Amino acid sequence: MNTGKAWIVYVLLRIVFFAVPFAVLFFIGWPWWLALAIASLIALALSVIFLSKQRSTASSSIYEWRMRDRTADDIVEDDAVDAAEAAQSTDSSANDTK
Repeated sequence: MNTGKAWIVYVLLRIVFFAVPFAVLFFIGWPWWLALAIASLIALALSVIFLSKQRSTASSSIYEWRMRDRTADDIVEDDAVDAAEAAQSTDSSANDTK
């Protein structure tokens, strides 16, 4: 599935997963704020269960978009920052065990 189609399917299904339960709950007489909260939880659960492929494709496209303009210098700098953070994390966890 191409990234454009994956984004469209993902966004539309997320909207449907929210709008349908909200409309049903609202029109059967639930307060709007409670229908909103329950519909949000239902939409979250349905998207986690059914949209993993679309979410993965969308996530990959975001990663590729963010990485497309990186230079070799950017990569070296990021690796240095990651190494420094890892060393600091190791030092602080060693101090916590004392």
